[in-house]
Amino acid sequence: MAHAHGSHDHAHDHSLGHGHGHDHSHGPGGHHHGPVDTGDWRYAVGLLVNLAFVAVEFGAGIVSGSTALMADAGHNLSDVMGLAMAGGAAWLARRASGPGKTYGYGKATVLAALANALLLIFACGAIAFEAVRRLAEPAPVMSGLIMGVAAIGFVINLGTALLFMRDQHSDLNARGAYLHMMADAAVSIGVVIAGAVIMFSGWSIIDPLVSIVIVAVILLGTWGLLKDSVNLAIDAAPRGVDVEAIRAAFLTLPGVTAVHDLHVWGLSTTETALTAHLCHDRTDSDALLAEAQALARGKFRIGHTTLQLEAAPLADCPTC
Repeated sequence: MAHAHGSHDHAHDHSLGHGHGHDHSHGPGGHHHGPVDTGDWRYAVGLLVNLAFVAVEFGAGIVSGSTALMADAGHNLSDVMGLAMAGGAAWLARRASGPGKTYGYGKATVLAALANALLLIFACGAIAFEAVRRLAEPAPVMSGLIMGVAAIGFVINLGTALLFMRDQHSDLNARGAYLHMMADAAVSIGVVIAGAVIMFSGWSIIDPLVSIVIVAVILLGTWGLLKDSVNLAIDAAPRGVDVEAIRAAFLTLPGVTAVHDLHVWGLSTTETALTAHLCHDRTDSDALLAEAQALARGKFRIGHTTLQLEAAPLADCPTC
């Protein structure tokens, strides 16, 4: 049995003419043994600040008679729960794998992102329902109080969103938190505008109309998060990963004659894994394994690879 050791690389060349390679690289674009550090303190800070503001905003909504303000408070409450789920998932993902959970808890970040998307949609439904009711029964509102509270909400929501802006493109869980808070910032700006229009025109119906427009904006922004999180939940290839391009790239390696059983999926919102069988006619299988791993890691940013090398199709592999 021959072993090739690189950066946690293992190659096993058996007498049956096939090998298995596992790569757990920490190189650029490679797989990390834990998820990208999105900073648990950010979730905690966002949760505490927003929870305090929800209580203030809801109370102000009742006092001022503003549907938009109460709707914004309800949406903020959904974000507090969303941040709690995202932060809890990020903490879970740092826990080491064990005998029963060999991949660890990374998938918790995917489930949290999915739950966040569903929570946003539910919050939109509640806001729209109340806004439609108010359209039928317009009520006077205190525009000055609405504008003041909503302006404070905008500052809080935007500040919280900025905490997650850096990681939103590399971590779907952080992206969920970022979208939640940016949506809240947009809601708050809408409420400020509604308050200003009501102040100068006296048209209370503007309040529920702005709520409905805000709901539409939030739903548009949530669609991408929902689609990506559902894909990761069913182990589809992560967004931006072209499986056929990976297959074609493997076939360009010297000596590789066929690629089959190619699977690419997300271990978490930040980690991608790949398995494949490579048929080849080379004698230096260890070198081929290293080349294939380097290709996956360097070109496609997939560091967690498991490759089976076959000098001939195996009898127990119906698709070989």
